[in-house]
Amino acid sequence: MTATRQRARDRSTRAGYAFLSPWLIGFLGLTAGPMIASLYLSFTDYNLFTAPEFVGIENYQRLLTDSNFHQAAKVTALYVVFGTPIKLAAALGVALLLHNSRRGQGFYRSAYYLPSLIGGSVSIAIVWKAMFIDEGIVAQIGSVFGGPDASAGGWVGDPGRTLPMLILLTVWQFGAPMVIFLAGLKQVPTEMYEAAEVDGAGPVRRFWNITIPLLSPVLFFNLLLETIHAFQIFNSAFIISNGSGGPAQSTLFYTLYLYFRGFRDFQMGYASAMAWVLVIVVGLISLLLFRSSKSWVHYSGDDR
Repeated sequence: MTATRQRARDRSTRAGYAFLSPWLIGFLGLTAGPMIASLYLSFTDYNLFTAPEFVGIENYQRLLTDSNFHQAAKVTALYVVFGTPIKLAAALGVALLLHNSRRGQGFYRSAYYLPSLIGGSVSIAIVWKAMFIDEGIVAQIGSVFGGPDASAGGWVGDPGRTLPMLILLTVWQFGAPMVIFLAGLKQVPTEMYEAAEVDGAGPVRRFWNITIPLLSPVLFFNLLLETIHAFQIFNSAFIISNGSGGPAQSTLFYTLYLYFRGFRDFQMGYASAMAWVLVIVVGLISLLLFRSSKSWVHYSGDDR
């Protein structure tokens, strides 16, 4: 009987590995393998056409003195610091509006979620650029209310407004975190709101003392995902700047500059070093978020 059970267990194990094998092959061949290769290339001088030449930490030392690298890091940091909180605030605000049952609720949820599906596409970036470029609808409306002349390049031609324009684009794509917030709001007991209302708590107090604490795990999840996603911005910046990072390097995001170094200048070793610096930075920020979550994220059954 024991031998029979062992054979059945072995067959089950083999079947499990058989079903898992496509993922394992994909992970090793498309993720782990390229990552290990890029780590090696980050210590080499490689231009795609000749064999890699080992140069040690020279590529990483160049990053310290590369002014374009510093500008790309600055632009990306500003985008993450301002774009992510505004996007999450918009997602939470709309989720609160859609939380209560009302007529046409399904339609509104779908309509608000739709930009998340198409917002990262090239076509939307082109339309967004057309809206903010000179003679575009946004520039024309702004000129009516005393803004800059619509023929002066619009937002796209103004280095001081290109980053806010891209932040508006990412905020417009708040549908995915909104859906997650809606799911979290469904888990908040209505009895707690009723008890707080009986005790005289107003809407603002109920929001800060009940909604935010009980929604904090969902808020942390969205914050982590959207922060990582913000570091990966590429399509919209490339299309809106015509692949130049302009004007005046105001849209020179980290991934865009990495693309320039790797696929325009064929400095694959340097680009690999940039990629690993990005991985380390995102990893450290994620670690900080996890560490900080102990003081503000409250899970079910947590006495705090």
